[in-house]
Amino acid sequence: MDAIRTEQLTKKYDLGWRKGRLLALDKLNLRVHEGEVYGLLGPNGSGKSTTLKLILDLIAPTEGQAWVFDVPCRKVTSRLHVGFLPENPYFYRYLTGVETLEFYGKLCGMGGAPLRRRIEELLELVGLVKARDRRLSGYSKGMLQRIGLAQALIHDPKLLLLDEPTAGVDPIGSKDIRDLILRLKGMGKTVLLSSHLLAQVQNVCDRIGVLNLGQLILEGDVRTLISDQRRLSITVQDLPEAARTRVEEAVRAAGATVVGVENPQTTLESLFLDALNKDQRGTGHHD
Repeated sequence: MDAIRTEQLTKKYDLGWRKGRLLALDKLNLRVHEGEVYGLLGPNGSGKSTTLKLILDLIAPTEGQAWVFDVPCRKVTSRLHVGFLPENPYFYRYLTGVETLEFYGKLCGMGGAPLRRRIEELLELVGLVKARDRRLSGYSKGMLQRIGLAQALIHDPKLLLLDEPTAGVDPIGSKDIRDLILRLKGMGKTVLLSSHLLAQVQNVCDRIGVLNLGQLILEGDVRTLISDQRRLSITVQDLPEAARTRVEEAVRAAGATVVGVENPQTTLESLFLDALNKDQRGTGHHD
């Protein structure tokens, strides 16, 4: 089953009298498989946040449809098993970490001993046990992102939507969040994250899609996409020094053993920039 499915999903924003309409998302066909981490990549204004808002039914599509676990997104029940961390979450800074999770848990209909146990589990999961009684006004950016992840997980959802989860976080905090995403995948969660921080996404995503000017211009398995098909690397052992100049013709004849043959990898950043350069529709801003 697909955790998320969209068909011809389109969003146009009215710009006002005689100003026309802004095409923010253009006929997006997307599949996010259950149990995978999918990265939705693109420059600022490419349509990433618009896509997440459409999936959450925070805005209505101009055309097309979207489903969450085969339930149409226009139905409230589609969001019963979804957790969401927006790019700039708003928290009540005068609440402590525990009080924040209590607040969101009660919004989800939880309470009593089950909620208290869930809060303890999540504080341990996101590494905020020692900051449980500290007010959020004293949290760092990375700590706020982690309490944000905890609130998104409070009702134990099957699907997480994370909008720029590592934006503005220092390298240590960013690594903590990436490690947490991998732990969530190990727990069977499905994660759809949007980001423009490509090197960070490369290490956590199974598949990625690149958006530009509202269109999906590249999609696939991360390892396959970043392998450089134009070059081939052959690893050998026991190869005599004198034979190295003839390695292409005589690896085996020289008495060497081929240990591995693989395509050396480029980086997701290079792949991303190449895709944008090949997209000849110009530049613009959508969101």
